[in-house]
Amino acid sequence: MLLAIETATNVCSVAFCNERGKLFEKRIEKRGAHSEQLFLFIEELMEEHQFRLQDLSAMLISEGPGSYTGLRIGASAVKGLLFQTEVPLYGVNTLAAFAMKAVTEENQRRGAIHCIIDARRVHVYHQQFQLAGAELKAEDDVKVIPIETFEDRISRGDMLIGTGLGRISEDAMEKVHTYGSEAITAQSLIRLYQKGVTCFYRQVAPESFDPRYYTSNQVR
Repeated sequence: MLLAIETATNVCSVAFCNERGKLFEKRIEKRGAHSEQLFLFIEELMEEHQFRLQDLSAMLISEGPGSYTGLRIGASAVKGLLFQTEVPLYGVNTLAAFAMKAVTEENQRRGAIHCIIDARRVHVYHQQFQLAGAELKAEDDVKVIPIETFEDRISRGDMLIGTGLGRISEDAMEKVHTYGSEAITAQSLIRLYQKGVTCFYRQVAPESFDPRYYTSNQVR
């Protein structure tokens, strides 16, 4: 059994995978909802599906990039929840989890997969992926880049997934197939972990876990 937490954007999502592999989710998209809803969602899932934290084979958390406040709330939550338990914790690349939308599409496209999060000012967090068969491959590392630089990388037929799509120019948007914040879900953390592509997640000690914050110093 797995429990996953996604708090890197305005989406607060908690997903549970039971012993039969069935997924269940509690989700809300609302600025500032994480502190109010995160523990409530976890408690509701535990009550509805009759499991204890100690029953989990692993807990997964979206580790960034993303909102400093959202990531910090998620990190604080897992530190408290897993205190004095032996449940392993895995930090999952937030943008790679976004890209799982492309993997689960019925009509899988073969262009580049661009995953972004609005970084405010004139920048986005960005990472580019590609599908090799049904496998997801990263084509670069997470970067903070100007929107204009990102738009120059887009080709017709690519896929764009994430937040801040309203800040992308109409010309760029016409080239790509888009998914906005509706595609952001903790279920994607579970699907990515189950695929076993270890470059997209890492085991971390709950008491020392620190999200991967990205700052303006990393602008490319």
